[in-house]
Amino acid sequence: MLERIIAQSIRFRWLVMALVLVSAAVGVWSFQRLPVDATPDITNVQIQINTEAPGYSPLEAEQRITFPVETAVAGVPGLQYTRSVSRYGLSQVTVIFDDGTDIFFARQLVNERLQNALSQLPPGIRPELGPIATGLGEIFMYTIEAKPGARRPDGQPYTTEDMRTLQDWVIRPQLRNTKGVTEVNTIGGYERQYHVTPRPESLAAFGITMAEVVEALERNNANVGAGYVERSGEQYLIRVPGQASTREDLSQIVIATRGGVPIRIAEVADVGMGQELRTGAATENGRETVLATVLMLAGENSRVVAQAAAASLDEAAKALPDGVTASPVYDRTNLVDRAIETVEKNLLEGALLVILVLFLLLGNIRAALITAAIIPFTMLLTITGMVRFGVSGNLMSLGALDFGLIVDGAVIIVENCLRRFGEAQHRLGRLLNRDERFSLAASASSEVIRPSLFGVMIITLVYVPIFALTGVEGKMFHPMAITVVIALTAALVLSLTFVPAAVAMFVTGKVQEQESFLMRWARIGYQPALDFAMRARTLMVVLAVALVAIAGFGASRMGSEFVPNLDEGDIAMHALRIPGTSLSQAIAMQTALEARISKFPEVERVVAKIGTAEVATDPVPPSVADTFIMLKDRKDWPDPRKPRGKLVEEMEAAVNEVPGSKYEFTQPIQMRFNELLSGVRADVAIKIFGDDLDELLKLGAEIEGIVGGVEGAADPQTEQITGLPVLQITPDRAALARLGLSIDDVQQVIATSMGGTTAGQIFEGDRRF
Repeated sequence: MLERIIAQSIRFRWLVMALVLVSAAVGVWSFQRLPVDATPDITNVQIQINTEAPGYSPLEAEQRITFPVETAVAGVPGLQYTRSVSRYGLSQVTVIFDDGTDIFFARQLVNERLQNALSQLPPGIRPELGPIATGLGEIFMYTIEAKPGARRPDGQPYTTEDMRTLQDWVIRPQLRNTKGVTEVNTIGGYERQYHVTPRPESLAAFGITMAEVVEALERNNANVGAGYVERSGEQYLIRVPGQASTREDLSQIVIATRGGVPIRIAEVADVGMGQELRTGAATENGRETVLATVLMLAGENSRVVAQAAAASLDEAAKALPDGVTASPVYDRTNLVDRAIETVEKNLLEGALLVILVLFLLLGNIRAALITAAIIPFTMLLTITGMVRFGVSGNLMSLGALDFGLIVDGAVIIVENCLRRFGEAQHRLGRLLNRDERFSLAASASSEVIRPSLFGVMIITLVYVPIFALTGVEGKMFHPMAITVVIALTAALVLSLTFVPAAVAMFVTGKVQEQESFLMRWARIGYQPALDFAMRARTLMVVLAVALVAIAGFGASRMGSEFVPNLDEGDIAMHALRIPGTSLSQAIAMQTALEARISKFPEVERVVAKIGTAEVATDPVPPSVADTFIMLKDRKDWPDPRKPRGKLVEEMEAAVNEVPGSKYEFTQPIQMRFNELLSGVRADVAIKIFGDDLDELLKLGAEIEGIVGGVEGAADPQTEQITGLPVLQITPDRAALARLGLSIDDVQQVIATSMGGTTAGQIFEGDRRF
């Protein structure tokens, strides 16, 4: 069978060449579609269910929202497990599915379950699914800020509220339309709001309740359509406008009448512009800012999407007022380019080295070029296969390619063909004609195709057990195994078809019968060594066993890790402060911290997310901050040879001088992976389960002390689950009964007075506040 394939390949050599060129063209086209990233995406298939619950304590969020949602999604096909976080005003349930589950199908199933669970949730509470993103989804970050001295058209300086408004209504919509972007998450600044602040003394004087004020605002702020009428053959639409559009419109809304006199909003409340009660903030280089994170749709090409997001940001920035800029602070393209540049450099050097060795060993430039041609053709076929099987190009997949293995089969065939050509020319005393060359090429290739095939198959079988890996291990190493198997298969097919045909067509002229000078020189040194080894067989076996034993002992004393850490080029620092730290205090502490970090000459800029962003992909309290330390290029460092670990140690020593915080150092992608996979940011986490929170905290402190003594452990921390200060207002039921009031009346008054109640929206063009 194999001999027949070789013979037909030589017979239809032009067809083989055409097919190889077509395959190469398809490979070039596939290369444009190959997803490229720095590392494989090891995130499991998961869906985040976020539910905003304004005013709910963590216990209430757990009882009234988290538990019903977890119960609703239980039993969904493909479900592995769920985990949840209940914080003030927020519930998040993360649903983990089996690997291979279609994320869109899983979201549909979860959404159906949530629709059925709405009746079990409090009125007005509606869960929302998080963005379709993975641990590699945060590909681009940028800040919006005003230049020093920049002012608004009214002459006032720009505020973070202005920056947030520009982000929400100018920049964000354009970036969300970018292909491959699933969400643009914003943190920092204030959302602009119209505030109606009742005056208690005025309400009491007019006998107006808080509920009446809210109801008046809701009933007097809408436009209504009333169908149409026909007159004289024309159709007139009926419209009843009632939408408030200015503060004056709100002030003139009538709440009630007393003695025929209307009581307006302006008479019992102050109307003005205000700011939201926010749950998070952002800082940059020691000052508050507005920070946005572009999330990539799962499965997209991070490099392409990041470049498209940068282009969209440049385009959107043209619409910003003078003095306002939007500048990138993190771009995944830089990391991907560095990783791919490393792979390309190694592959190119490997290819050139293989070509040089082939020429020196084979002694025939045409034969060496034919063998070397296997490398680019195999690469292009491999890329086509990677696109077909959904494998991204990264350090693990592309870095696993070994050109020596790829050309192994071709070298055996070409070398045997050259030997047979040289012998025939020496025997005949002339050059071979075409028919003789074709016949010898088929015969020589057939002689060695089976050992060549077996060699490639054995190497391929070495990678087969990797496909049995599951979970994180499988996601990490499957791309490597798939890529290598595709490459070896492609090389085998080319060795079976292209190489014999190319040798028969292009290896013409005189072929040396003897070995190349390099092989003859190597044989001079190797032959005596081989003779000695054969005479001292026992000694050689003893030495080999001893070397293996020494190597085994040395390996047992070495440390080990799952995979080497990828140097992402930037540093991520997790800052934990005392539970109950207010957002304003956290901002003050963070700005002082950033001022200290910015003094390092290796640091270009420092940005931080404090608390929870608009889309709660990472729900944390204000006492927690994720700090991203962007480093300069190494060539701009005072000491470019300084190890990254030493820089981290110096930073850790510096920040530990700032009181009131604990710190964990990691890298941006690494932190996000840990967070999504296990719900925590650390490399190793120990979870303790129970109902007594105080006992859990006590056990956690004990375990922290134990693991802190483990060699190699750094920054052991216990997550704070208690200690949040609460001001509790307990209704007096007897007093309420005497006054004819319900508990709900008191709760609504307190909620509206302290936290506010949404009573409608004001439209300013295409913007809503």
